[in-house]
Parts: sequence; C-alpha cells; structure tokens
Amino acid sequence: MPEDSAQVVIVGGGAMGTSTAYHLAQLGVTDVVLCERETLGSGSTSKSAGGIRAQFADEINIRIALISLLEFRNFEERIGTGIDFRETGYLFLLDSDDDVGRFRDAIRLQGSLGVLSTELTLDEVLELVPQLSTDGLRGATYCPRDGFATPEAVVRGYAAAAAEKGVRIKQGVDVTRIPVLGNKILGVDTTEGRIKTDTVVCTAGVWSKDVAALVGMNLPVEGEVRWMHYTPEAAGMPDVVPLTVDFSTGFYFHREGPGLVFGGREPTIEGVATQGTRRLPILEELPIQSSWWGYYEMSPDHNAIVGEATEPSRFLYATGFSGHGFQQSPAVGEHLAERVIGAKPTLDLSAFSAARFAQGEPREEPFVI
Repeated sequence: MPEDSAQVVIVGGGAMGTSTAYHLAQLGVTDVVLCERETLGSGSTSKSAGGIRAQFADEINIRIALISLLEFRNFEERIGTGIDFRETGYLFLLDSDDDVGRFRDAIRLQGSLGVLSTELTLDEVLELVPQLSTDGLRGATYCPRDGFATPEAVVRGYAAAAAEKGVRIKQGVDVTRIPVLGNKILGVDTTEGRIKTDTVVCTAGVWSKDVAALVGMNLPVEGEVRWMHYTPEAAGMPDVVPLTVDFSTGFYFHREGPGLVFGGREPTIEGVATQGTRRLPILEELPIQSSWWGYYEMSPDHNAIVGEATEPSRFLYATGFSGHGFQQSPAVGEHLAERVIGAKPTLDLSAFSAARFAQGEPREEPFVI
C-alpha cells in the first residue's frame, strides 16, 4: 500500500476532530490529515441535541463554554457556514432543595465569570413555558444566552474551512495500527495505507478508547446509549422556548421546526415518555414521527478527558465529554491545536488529563444531563 505523510494526523471526524483541524489551519499548520472511518459527523455529533450552555458547576467547563459560545455566535461570519444558532436559553427545573442549593452556588460562580444565569420563580417558569407542570418543583435556573445549533452544520463548516487551507480529509478510512518505536510515534496505519507522522490527535468519541489502546494507553471511556425523539407538532407551545431540562430525571426538550425534540436518560421510549409526560403533559397528545440514538462518551467523573500522553509522546486526546462534547468543541479544538504547536494554551485544561484517574484525583461535573 502507498505511504503518505503528514505533520499531524487527527483520528475522528466529528465536531471535535474538525474543530481541531480548523484551529490547526488557523495557526498555520495545514499539513494535516483527518481520518474518519465513516462520514464526517456520523458518530455522536450527528445524534446530538445540539445544546450549548454555560450553566455548569465546574469552573473549567464554564470557561470552555464562554469561549465556545462566542465562536458559535460568530460562526457564520468567521467560518462561512450558517449553523442555525438559536439563543433560546437553557431552563433547568429542580425538584429538590439540595439541587436548588447546588445551582445557587453555581449561579454565583457563573456570575463571577460573566455568565448571565439567574434563579427563577415557578411563575416565571410558566411565563417561559406555559404548558409545563410545576408539581414538585422547588426552583429553577435560566440563562438567556444559552441555546442550540445544528451539529452537522458545525462539522461541515469546520471541515470546509480547514480543507480550503489545505487540510486533507479522508472519509471511509479506518485507523488500524499506530506503530511506535521507543517513545516516538512512527505513523498511522489505515485501510488506505500508512501515513507517516509523529503526532496523532485522538478525537474519536466513544471509540477513543480503542484508538488509545493502539499506543498502549488506557482512556477510561464507556458508551452510554441515549435516545431522542421528534414530534411533528407542538400542541400550541410558543415558537420560542428554552431548551428545558428536568434535572433529576434528565428529561429535556426543545422546539424543532413545527414540533419538538425530546430525550432523556431512560433507555426506552416508554421510560422517557413516563418522565416526560409528568413534566410536560401535552407530550401525551403528540405523535412520534422519528427516533434515533447515539452514544454519550462517559468518563468516570463526567468531565472531559483532554491532554497528551507521556508514553508515547505526541499522542494527544480529547474524549469522555459525557454529553457535552459538541458544545465544547470550539474551545477544546483550539486547545488541542495550541498544544500541537507548543503554544501556551488559552485555557489551562491540565486538570482534565487522563492521569487524574491513576492519581486518584477525579474532578466531578455534577450538572450532566
């Protein structure tokens, strides 16, 4: 088979991989090959609800969100592709005093960093979403600058902008082996032959564990199946409603065209519907037109795993986002690109290194849907 070469090989063509390719190109590194074993965005990215929020409890996630939100807001102007970013806000519904206390603490932290989140009364909740049932709720939080976008459009935009600068994007190309000599990567073997390189960036989502294993590294990522469902009608709901999350159950919904998209933690439509109709009774009246599923790439502490291996050197990774990878792709892609070229990163993500698990220092993100 023929042998190619590249300064950097990216494994995985979802939002994270294409963002990394784009940001590398922006930094002047265009001798890059991105390998996607299927089609761009065909993994978890295309199954995502597209939510984008700054309402996190971990300060690092808030900082990632602020950078990412800015890029999403300016995406069409900066990158040239419309992504249908809708600043509808995120509304968290809380049914326990403990959760209310934790979200209040987070609002203070978020506010200190410039996030416009606030606590709402239940009357204010009903002003936003009149069809909700507030039975059992103890409080709610809301941030009007949160929202959602179309994940496939983000991938297309990043990929097109990277390719225009010379990044080579290979679809339908699987990585089968990463030969290493001593502490140095020699290349990447693919179904189309070897690509000679000494730098690999792994952004393969739930499959990152398999890619890392090719260099003898353990990335503790497990796939968790999540279903989403689409109703073609919305039973008189306002045209604009926040992306609404019933925090304790994980049920969420947002408007999509004439209807709704909804999902949750339950593995069956019956389970999601049971949780959903309790909080949004009109769901019982709505037909399900389509359903689909994708993986959450779960880490042990529900925080991302981002960093660079010590053995071998020049193996970088970003995975384990536990449901918020798409929304963090702008800032984390930029971070990976900065690390590749040896620049001081805009964000210090050292606390997200995989080494934290071996060192017994997990970093919990409690606000996971």
